[in-house]
Amino acid sequence: MITDPSPLTPRKPPVSFEQGLTRHWLGGQALPTHVANAINLLFPAGERFFIRSVARYADRVEDPALRAQLRAFFGQEGHHAKAHERFFDLLRGQGYEIDRFLRAYERVAYDGIERVCSPALRLSVTAALEHYTAIMAEDALQAGTLDLAHPTARALLLWHAAEEIEHKTVAFDVLKLVHPSYALRIVGFALATVTLSMFWLAALLVLLAQELPRRGERGERGERGERGERGSLTERLPLTRHRSILKGVFLRGIREYLRRDFHPSQNDNLHLARAYLAGIGVS
Repeated sequence: MITDPSPLTPRKPPVSFEQGLTRHWLGGQALPTHVANAINLLFPAGERFFIRSVARYADRVEDPALRAQLRAFFGQEGHHAKAHERFFDLLRGQGYEIDRFLRAYERVAYDGIERVCSPALRLSVTAALEHYTAIMAEDALQAGTLDLAHPTARALLLWHAAEEIEHKTVAFDVLKLVHPSYALRIVGFALATVTLSMFWLAALLVLLAQELPRRGERGERGERGERGERGSLTERLPLTRHRSILKGVFLRGIREYLRRDFHPSQNDNLHLARAYLAGIGVS
């Protein structure tokens, strides 16, 4: 069943959170920074949902290699959740109010939607969301979207991206083993697509709304605003260099996942993860 026999390793984040974080840490711009901040807000609770959904079926996995992958998957996702919660503390230190959104998100997604879904549907949703995160991870490692990011955010997100690619097949392989129905896979994918886009947009709007009262302020941020669209190429790069989320994540994800013969291993991107991890001296 397991498609890549390479062992997975749960790693602590190679991130120095003590470096802090600039307010608009992606190229000095609010919009791309908050697009990234918004998806970050979804990660910790989402990672724990992934663990719960897959662990529900762990006793039905007999293949020793896949069982080993499962244990490492749980470890990696647990480290991701804790690391992103430390990232939350940096956002709070910058004055962002994120806790009301986090409470609402967890209440709707996990106290609500998760509870009314069957275990099989939760596993299907997890496999679908892991597909989306692997696509985002590939983009982060390959397209240079984080080249202008603050070192703290860049280290956190690239480490997370590498491990997402490493374990991209695990939830899908468990789903294929215990519930191989194509219909179930597509229903879970539809629910994953709707909820991911809905919560991502909601988080983005919450963060952008907190920028509005500062529009009239002068100083460094006001001077940046006066340059507006005439800003340098370096300033505009985060907005122009990366593919749109709609096309690069959602449309690609839908196009791939709807194929009956789809498997995450068909996306040849594992070398990106291995090269990055080797480059920072971890394995």
